Formats: sequence, C-alpha cells, structure tokens
Amino acid sequence: MTDSYRVERIDHVQLAMPPGGEEQGVAFYEGLLGIPQVPKPPELATRGGCWFEHPGLRIHLGAEEGFQPARKAHPALVVTGLEVLCAALEAAGYPVQRRADVPGMPQWFVHDPFGNRIELVPSTD
Repeated sequence: MTDSYRVERIDHVQLAMPPGGEEQGVAFYEGLLGIPQVPKPPELATRGGCWFEHPGLRIHLGAEEGFQPARKAHPALVVTGLEVLCAALEAAGYPVQRRADVPGMPQWFVHDPFGNRIELVPSTD
C-alpha cells in the first residue's frame, strides 16, 4: 500500500463458459448456489453470458469461443451452511472434494457445469 492509493476490494469475478451455456449457468449459480441472476446491461446482453449478484458477491459468466475451463484459477466463496450446500451439490451430480492444503483453513472444491473450479470455505460468522 502506498500513501496515495489502496486497492479496496474485488468488484466482481468473471468466469468463462461456452456460448449457449446460460441455462446450465443459471441452474448451477442461481439454482444450486442460490445467487440470484440479474439482467445484464442491454448493450452487453447481446454477447451472451449471465450475471449473478447479491450484496457482497458478484459473479459474471461470459460466453467465450474456444472456451477452456479454469482448472487452477478460481473464486473462493464464503458459505454459511456449507455442509448442506455440499450435500445439495453432490445430490445434483457435482462432486465436492475436501482439501486441507492450507493449515487451519478447511477448503472444499467443486467444478461448475463448464469445468471451472470453485472453492467453498465456511463462514466464520
């Protein structure tokens, strides 16, 4: 940090998806994760993709030709009721893996319908 500026927070995370994957994206991000879909601005809606937002969390899916999933890079989502969400993901066919790579910080990983890696961490509130 310098005296003249400071990066404050992440405004949003954009993940890629293949063109035409909006229905799968909505089923996963809104249906399973519970993040409401919001309309994209009209000038951006023509590009495809979909946005999911609620206070403090904004995930944008952008349609990308030649799509390749993010296997290493990922957002980490803080979850209240993590065990319940993991059970719902598993029941919907999304395997969840528990990892203990970082001492004292339990982590769970799941892949979205497009293969993008998503980390889930328990809320400490």
